[in-house]
Amino acid sequence: MPSPQTVTPGPELQSLKEPAEQQTPARGARRVSSGDAPSTQYEDAAWPGLGTLRRAFTRVSQRARVLENPNLLGHSSRSLFRSFRRTLEEGVAGDGPQTPAVPGAAHSPEVPSRGMDGVSQRASTWVGPEELKIDAEGKSVADLITERQLLAAFEQLRHRETQLVTAKASRAYEQDPTDFARRAMDVCLHYDRLASEIGAIVSETLGPDGVDAAALAELAPVVRAEEEAHPEPPADGDFLCTPRHWRQHWEDAVRRSAQERVQQAGVGEAPGDNEGPSDLARLLAELGGLVRRDLQKVRLEVQPVYAAAGFPAWEAYLHAFHSAVAQRLQELAREARGFEQLYVLLDWAVNVYGSPDFLGTPDLALPAEPLPPLLAPEVWAQLETDYTSFLETKIASCFEGILQMEQSRWATAEAPDVLQGRYHSPLSIDVHMLVAEHVKAARAISAELEATTLRICAQALGLFVPRFEKGFLESEAVSEPHLGAYINACEELRTSLLARFPGTFEELEKPLAATTSSFQKRVLQGFQSDVQPLFRAVCTKAWLTQDVLQPLMDKVVAFGRHLERVVPTRAQEILHEAHRYVVREYLVQVLRPRERFRGVERVTGSQKMSLDAQAIGDTFQGLGSEASWLDQAIPCMSEILGETYKDNIQRHLVTLIESYHDVRRKPLEAQRPGAQLPEPGQPEGGGFDPGVCVGATMSHWNPWKSQPESRVALEIPG
Repeated sequence: MPSPQTVTPGPELQSLKEPAEQQTPARGARRVSSGDAPSTQYEDAAWPGLGTLRRAFTRVSQRARVLENPNLLGHSSRSLFRSFRRTLEEGVAGDGPQTPAVPGAAHSPEVPSRGMDGVSQRASTWVGPEELKIDAEGKSVADLITERQLLAAFEQLRHRETQLVTAKASRAYEQDPTDFARRAMDVCLHYDRLASEIGAIVSETLGPDGVDAAALAELAPVVRAEEEAHPEPPADGDFLCTPRHWRQHWEDAVRRSAQERVQQAGVGEAPGDNEGPSDLARLLAELGGLVRRDLQKVRLEVQPVYAAAGFPAWEAYLHAFHSAVAQRLQELAREARGFEQLYVLLDWAVNVYGSPDFLGTPDLALPAEPLPPLLAPEVWAQLETDYTSFLETKIASCFEGILQMEQSRWATAEAPDVLQGRYHSPLSIDVHMLVAEHVKAARAISAELEATTLRICAQALGLFVPRFEKGFLESEAVSEPHLGAYINACEELRTSLLARFPGTFEELEKPLAATTSSFQKRVLQGFQSDVQPLFRAVCTKAWLTQDVLQPLMDKVVAFGRHLERVVPTRAQEILHEAHRYVVREYLVQVLRPRERFRGVERVTGSQKMSLDAQAIGDTFQGLGSEASWLDQAIPCMSEILGETYKDNIQRHLVTLIESYHDVRRKPLEAQRPGAQLPEPGQPEGGGFDPGVCVGATMSHWNPWKSQPESRVALEIPG
């Protein structure tokens, strides 16, 4: 029988240099008391520890509930489990051949097993989570974290982590991997708690109570210390010394904090409160104020603390809030209903949030380059499309409202106002305000939306003008003042809109010109129907002795007074046509007299015509008519009708032809049956009548065709 041998601890366990007085034999004895053989001793040292490992994981799961970010612990636990499993496998593979087969060694008190010694030594160095002390201050890591002395807590954890890595490298725990697991888990949990505290500090930074400046000052240094301590994953893939990615955790906490703050805007409102544009505007105003205050606090209070450690806090918070606002705005965009709400969203995004003074001072302006668009291009395009669709309906309804207001004025027979000496209708102002308001609003959003709004306004106005013209002319309110007011309104729209928005309202030129021409024609028709009966007294016996032309001239003067309140260019055109009509109707009565003049009556009639021609010319010139070429028509006819010799008549006709080229010589031979032209020098006699001869000639004569440049494009029925 070989004598018993004393088994001494291996060199890897002796290197731990733990004080003998801190050993706990009871724990070591319990681990080796269940077996007699060395193999049984090994099993008691390794496999029962798996139960302990399971209990450790149970404690981890309970603590994970209070952690802010469970993903960190989940990642830590998975990595730690892989590390534990690798340690177990290495222990099984390495300890088998190193355990000596000493019969009866387990029963001999003076022959302790190698496993028992290793466990005893390692047990002497175990300190639970609540027992990790800093000798100088006597505080545990948990207390340091609770007091937010993050840097001190990290330094102690880093020291413990370094000890574990050294012990593992010396294979001190290969006989008891569960002990290593407990110690590594303890470090892991405290690291995760540190990370959780970092998130809590970030969350409280912008809260109503704020955060302690000392705690905030330790946040950036502890993150940088962790990055320096764990620059890259270890080559063997071990969980210890693995980078904790606290900078990324800090950035995620900043993003979560910004999202929570942005979502607080409008929290107190009941569902369905944001149904109107004013409610949405109020919510956006609250959102803008919240973001403004938070970013001002970050820039003025938080950023200087981080800057000491070289942390880009301003950029992180700026991007976080920008992303949170973009997400909230997209949510509101999906819920927006109607033209007003869509515009409120677009206007807030461009003119409030995008304003250089959004943060209150120019030096705190939001940078345009580093930040992505507040809304994605496709979202922005969809908002503009929806806004355009609503805008078309809105503008059409506005024009319908303008028409209804004008119809109400027609129904009450309200006379138009006179402003600055002209007839005035609110039609032009209403249209100008409508177009200007929507175009200005669209210009504040984008140039593309402004162009779209101009196109919509031009199309709607092009449809409105003919409807307005038809409705007015069919109403009972048609009068010279109303017609003059609407002629002025159309002229203002045509000139001002084309000048203010060149290249957009050219298509309105035709409908506005057509409506203006229609109103001019209606004015002249009213004038014609008013003076037409007065021409019946011309070229009658009474006409020779009475001033029958004076009532006609009074009507002309009254008509001219109305035209003084019409825009000059259109008034001149109407006055020319009125002048033309008076001269034409006068000549019609002369050439087709109701009574035949002979002898002295014809001479008297010729003189009377000269006087009437002078009166007509003076009256129209006094009103401002520039159609002076019409003044020669009546005197020329009076000279022809007053002649008694053929040669003189032919001479006057030559003058007439030279002045008015439409006079033709052929009709001169058209006389009544049996009538003959007198010979040259022969006095009037027989059936010769100069009036009939000239009448045949003048039936083919249109004196106003001689001056085409002086005519307007209105046809007055003869």
